[in-house]
Amino acid sequence: MLSLYCAHFLCLYEHMERLHLIMNRLRTNDSVSVAELAEEHGVSDMTIRRDLDELAQQGVVRRIRGGALSLLLRGEEPPFGIREREAVEVKQRIGAETAALIADGEAVVLDGGTTALEVARSLLDRRLTVLPLALQAVSLLAAAPRVRLVLPGGEVRPGELNFMGPLTESSIRALRFDTAVIGCCGLSSEHGLTAHDLPEVAVKQAAIAAARRVIAVCDSGKFTRTAFGAVCPISRLDVVVTDDAVPRDQHDALLAAGVTVRLVKELA
Repeated sequence: MLSLYCAHFLCLYEHMERLHLIMNRLRTNDSVSVAELAEEHGVSDMTIRRDLDELAQQGVVRRIRGGALSLLLRGEEPPFGIREREAVEVKQRIGAETAALIADGEAVVLDGGTTALEVARSLLDRRLTVLPLALQAVSLLAAAPRVRLVLPGGEVRPGELNFMGPLTESSIRALRFDTAVIGCCGLSSEHGLTAHDLPEVAVKQAAIAAARRVIAVCDSGKFTRTAFGAVCPISRLDVVVTDDAVPRDQHDALLAAGVTVRLVKELA
């Protein structure tokens, strides 16, 4: 039974790694072919067809005979359904570490995104007031017996299910929070905290302005990226929770800017 479980886990890992590599190819190529991908990854044509069908369901590609056409714009993030299966254990550790920084009784505004969702999972047994900025976290926290759940209102972004728009921003501005937990698409000393979607940039900025303390949460891969919309400089952050693969120059720049950096260990 254990060997079957290990084989299944390995298969799932290889599948997710292959999807990630195919998406990287699609960022620089307008199309991919089944035959080329099968040869490159050492799998059957049928396996690649299933991979491309899955990416088509996520809105990443449009299937054509013998391959697929990329629907990814270079300035856009991958769909939520793909991102939530990347670096899962690292994000879980970041979520637990972030939750440990939050004291019972705090009022917390919790950003959308896959890493912030792991923070929500780690807050389920806590006594808190939480305003989540995504429906995934709302669904999780609605069942938490000691969480006082406050909803922001506004429009919901398709796919991501994040709240956005003037109603969301005004409801955040009407409140004051002890802590804002903010996710990002990119983070660097040069460009600060960045995000792809401009309406979400405005919501993040409102959350940051309404909070006494700002905790940014992201895996180390975000330090190699800069997204389209500038949210804030790193000096506006109080704490960054990430994994220990963060580039040394970025780690040192955060410390120099007065930001506390909390590192979780990457799995070997």
